Amino acid sequence: MSGLFVKNMSFKVGQTLTITGVPKPDATNFAVNIGHGEDNIALHLNPRFDAHGDQRTIVCNSFQEGNWCEEHREGGFPFQQGEEFKIMITFSNQEFQVTLPDGSVIQFPNRPGDEKYQYIHFEGEVKIFSIEIK
Repeated sequence: MSGLFVKNMSFKVGQTLTITGVPKPDATNFAVNIGHGEDNIALHLNPRFDAHGDQRTIVCNSFQEGNWCEEHREGGFPFQQGEEFKIMITFSNQEFQVTLPDGSVIQFPNRPGDEKYQYIHFEGEVKIFSIEIK
């Protein structure tokens, strides 16, 4: 598994994770994974420019016990190849709230229901500039 990993961090209920980055000019997709490790992902946020049969679609999912769960798809797509973005993620025991670059919000269930996550993995065609937890 390649990409940028952040491990042994503390992202807790009520905190906000702010991610700034830029998709590569020829990006097909990228993903942000938040959880406890590569086999236990509470939030898989996958903006797809043109990948896996989707065009300009954001797919959210979780990966538990070796299986992907039910996908959640969003209609809006406020990402541009080669242009900087900022995403803000907060969560409760019930759900993740992902604020996208245009201010729209995705609500995705916190399926494990945990109060703390310690793992972030960025994959795909994206350059991450900053990660901040407040």
